[in-house]
Amino acid sequence: MDDKIRVFGARENNLQNIDIEIPKNKLVVMTGISGSGKSSLAFDTLYQEGQRRYMESLSAYARQFLGNFEKPDVDRIDGLSPSISIDQKTTSNNPRSTVGTVTEIYDYLRLLYARIGIPYCPGSNEPLTKQTIEEMTKRVISFKEGSKIIVMSPVIERQKGTLKKTAEQYLKEGFTRAYIDGETHLLEEFPDLDKNKNHDFYLVIDRLIVKDGIRSRLYDALELAARLASGKTKVLVDNDAMVSFSQNYSCEDSDFTIPDLEPRLFSFNVPIGACPSCNGLGYRLEITEELVLDPEKPLLEGGLVPYKNNDGENLTSQMIEEVCKAYKIDLNKPVKELSREHLDIVLYGSPDPLHFKLKSSSGRKHETNDYYEGMITNLSRRYRETTSDWIRTWIENFMVESECHTCYGARLNPSALSVKVGGLNIDEFTRLSIDDEIKFLTDLELGIEEKQIARLALQEIINRLTFLQDVGLGYLTLHRQAGTLSGGEAQRIRLATQIGSKLSGVLYVLDEPSIGLHQRDNQRLIDTLHKMRDLGNTLVVVEHDHETMLASDYLIDIGPRAGKAGGRVVAAGTPEEVMNHKDSITGKYLRGELEVETPKKRRKGLGKDIMVMGAKANNLKDITVSFPLGKLTVVTGVSGSGKSSLVNEVLLKGMQQKYYKSKDKPGEHTAINDHQLIDRVIEISQSPIGRTPRSNPATYTGVFDDIRDLFSKTNEAKARGYSKSRFSFNVKGGRCEACGGDGVKKISMHFLPDVYVPCEVCEGLRYNHETLQIKYKGSHIADVLDMTIDDAMDFFENHPKIYQKLKIIHDVGLGYIQLGQSATTLSGGEAQRVKLASELYRRITERSIYILDEPTTGLHTDDVGRLLQVLHRIVDEKATMVVIEHNLDVIKNADHIIDLGPEGGELGGYIVAQGTPEQIAKVNESYTGQYLKKVLK
Repeated sequence: MDDKIRVFGARENNLQNIDIEIPKNKLVVMTGISGSGKSSLAFDTLYQEGQRRYMESLSAYARQFLGNFEKPDVDRIDGLSPSISIDQKTTSNNPRSTVGTVTEIYDYLRLLYARIGIPYCPGSNEPLTKQTIEEMTKRVISFKEGSKIIVMSPVIERQKGTLKKTAEQYLKEGFTRAYIDGETHLLEEFPDLDKNKNHDFYLVIDRLIVKDGIRSRLYDALELAARLASGKTKVLVDNDAMVSFSQNYSCEDSDFTIPDLEPRLFSFNVPIGACPSCNGLGYRLEITEELVLDPEKPLLEGGLVPYKNNDGENLTSQMIEEVCKAYKIDLNKPVKELSREHLDIVLYGSPDPLHFKLKSSSGRKHETNDYYEGMITNLSRRYRETTSDWIRTWIENFMVESECHTCYGARLNPSALSVKVGGLNIDEFTRLSIDDEIKFLTDLELGIEEKQIARLALQEIINRLTFLQDVGLGYLTLHRQAGTLSGGEAQRIRLATQIGSKLSGVLYVLDEPSIGLHQRDNQRLIDTLHKMRDLGNTLVVVEHDHETMLASDYLIDIGPRAGKAGGRVVAAGTPEEVMNHKDSITGKYLRGELEVETPKKRRKGLGKDIMVMGAKANNLKDITVSFPLGKLTVVTGVSGSGKSSLVNEVLLKGMQQKYYKSKDKPGEHTAINDHQLIDRVIEISQSPIGRTPRSNPATYTGVFDDIRDLFSKTNEAKARGYSKSRFSFNVKGGRCEACGGDGVKKISMHFLPDVYVPCEVCEGLRYNHETLQIKYKGSHIADVLDMTIDDAMDFFENHPKIYQKLKIIHDVGLGYIQLGQSATTLSGGEAQRVKLASELYRRITERSIYILDEPTTGLHTDDVGRLLQVLHRIVDEKATMVVIEHNLDVIKNADHIIDLGPEGGELGGYIVAQGTPEQIAKVNESYTGQYLKKVLK
């Protein structure tokens, strides 16, 4: 059997017709400068061809549902296995997806709770039991011989009324007695009951004495009693003790009852298990007072934000005037000076009916006696009842997502939440960290029968949780929404799921699995990759992490540079062989010949700071943190220690709410004090720069405006009277009207994925023939959009304005991307750096704060050095920058470090150390400090 994958003539994207041999059943790491062609070889060639061949083995019928897999631009690949890609794309943005559901652990949990769970009454916290008629019969027969028993059916319990009609109905059906409020009565002589009091009405089915030979008669009586009272039965023994039975799980002291335990009862995606108030989402959209009130203005002068454009003739405004007159509410006072009682009347309605005299703008008079509905009550009702998308969208401007007040975020109904295993219901269990869940299940004490029933489910749950722990995700909870996971976390979850599948003979292609992982957890990830390899799989990992490279069996360095200057195999072999290769930039960094420099001195800053007080979001332990102004602050800590909670949830959202009235609710904290020294908050996240193929780096950064300007000033364009807008593919005039300037046509395939085909009129160039006749230096506007940033820099070197903007994009490590590259094809790291570049065009002031989350994602060490120069350039202008980062080259460049920990999850959320890199390196309790000590020479 061939022990190598052989690639011949790979030319996908910027690959330069390369031939390469990749050993099978090994951990192979591909590295190189960003844009050198690593992903083109790993994903666009190896994975794509592996998938295509597998698809071709399926029937034509099956293939029509799976879409087309185009053949990559390669002459031949030999020895290829079926391939699975594990990339950084977030698992799912569906609000119903959680870590538990995407790993399928929740399915096994539902099975476990359905089989060995014990239901409890929510009121008394007593365990609930149920019996079959056979079990009831055996229990009654076991009573002392000679006992007098009355079998009764509790048809009515704790209900008001005289119950005369009920008695008459059962008398007609042949019953003669009933046990009412503790006494037996003939139905013919039914007593007069107080209609305003609660009563019990137990229908007497049979009266017996416990002795031999009554079994059959007793069974029939119990069966009839249960049928008449929805499974409930009462047996009075010797006119003294009352014994209750039920075919369902139900509570004697309340009406609480739950259906049979089955896995779907614990699913929040089906009506039987979901919370009825939020339909299983755990949150609801609700109108909030903060968004409907302007505290500085009187009610009818803009104080009620939804009605701020209403004039005096508006019927709603007239109603509010009448309400204010009736309850003596001052219409001239600002909202903030009104009492809580008065505000509640205006927002939630009047306690009494009022007489309204209204006059419409047409002169018609309306007179009515009615309750005033209240503004928030009115908007909530309209949101539920409207069929208009416009009204619904308008009302959503005043709404925020808030935790469901019925299930408190548990997503399930009371029946499902009443079932416990080991004292925890399924929601409480999923809110534990994965580390704590493993401990809980390992220590779980079960009876012999329960152990036998739960053995397989428990084994599967513990195995899958352990895989997640092994890839450094022990701090996560199964309750967490999948859409809130970072790219690295989502990828490691998929990695753990694949280990659980125990497949063999597969080619796995991974994209930087170490993203978002602290150096301390790196070894566990490497051990996991080795475990997958040892199952008999080939792993091709695109990675920049030095530790992972050195732990690989085979290292491939693609380069030497990005874009057209890359696409070649610079070095391939064991890590030692690549380290000693004279032309490999990666090798030079690995052997220490090249390194990212440590600053000679740290900035002193502006002497003031932003103080975050009492931060308690997620796992933060009521901490107070100072972010110094005018410095590069890096927030570090092991995975799950609370970095994102502190920076993104508290600091960023808190300041956005303060300055931009953002609807996003910040994480729990006491206060943020910036001494009024900040007026601009810039988040540079990894979210896409645009959601359509029309958006691209040229349009996002604004350089395309200058390029269109230049084309409109050519002699030919002037002669034809073409303005700048002629060269836009977004407006009519210069664009191809057949495809609307998209360059492709979307063909809807109904239940199949949409298919995009190049426009046959413009052949994918986006512009019409006349526009493309205008050329600058021999190239038309579509040629320019096809250029890489580096090529465009050479092309526009004599135009300083365009050149400078392109150089900034090049400086953030994106010289290899095309000017017109669709925004949807950019990775999260690339999108983040495009945003960073566009920020650098703007004026940077000391009143600005920049917040970045792991900006080194997807960057080679050589590119990290260039990115740091850009970050330093911003902070040198006295701006403040806060960066979440694990990369030691960035950490050692910080002016100030805030190290959180000491562990992830519940054991995290504390400040371990604060100070300069040199100070952190001296703190023995800091994991970051231990690794920092090695790089600060």
